[in-house]
Amino acid sequence: MLLVGTSGWQYIHWRGVLYPPGLPQRVWLERYAECFDTVENNNAFYRLPPRETFESWRERTPDHFVMAVKASRFLTHIKRLKDPEEPVQRLMGAAEGLGPKLGPILLQLPPTLRADPDRLDACLRCFPRHVRVAVEPRHPSWWTDTVRDVLTSHGATLCWADVLGRPCSPLWRTAGWGYMRFHQGRASPWPSYGDASLRSWLHRVGEAWDTGCDVYVYFNNDPGGAAVRNAVRFAELARAKGWPVSRTPSDIPEDEDL
Repeated sequence: MLLVGTSGWQYIHWRGVLYPPGLPQRVWLERYAECFDTVENNNAFYRLPPRETFESWRERTPDHFVMAVKASRFLTHIKRLKDPEEPVQRLMGAAEGLGPKLGPILLQLPPTLRADPDRLDACLRCFPRHVRVAVEPRHPSWWTDTVRDVLTSHGATLCWADVLGRPCSPLWRTAGWGYMRFHQGRASPWPSYGDASLRSWLHRVGEAWDTGCDVYVYFNNDPGGAAVRNAVRFAELARAKGWPVSRTPSDIPEDEDL
């Protein structure tokens, strides 16, 4: 199944796109969860909320809702995966407040962090076995068989990422589930994705996983509501190809309507 959503939900410029004018910001999560079944929480990267906040998000969303969580930058950017036991324990102690709504944990590595397979292995060992972990390296030194083997041995998936219509990594399948992030497209208005790009990514996903696998897809091109529109369009194209897809809204205005 494709689980399609956006990276975050608290964007002022989504008024009139996903959020009706006048809708209080305090209920934007509820509105988002009426439209999408999944979201990537990237606020946790900048400042890890307490467990009570994750518990509140669990209570405010439907039973079937899934929230992926971007790991705190303390683990990935400050510690740079070194001595991961305490940061991972603190992260999971908070994020598990989501209960059954907890989706994958995303480890986005800094672009200056060169490959260190042993450090990655030690970090992945700290996560509970039942937790799905996606890893998004951003330095080319990571593209080795050793790194691929580390991911595979832990059932961790390599995060596929796109910038300007191009893959940011090799398109490895390292687990029976996938994780995809769209950062910036080439279409107009910026930073949208056009149908040709979305179709090409749908084809790549279909070559790696079948329709019985979970593949999490998040659009991070939030300016102007592009992420919302592109998530909806990607879901439409996927359904037309026979993919089961999580819920997406049907009442999003087109660009020319704004």
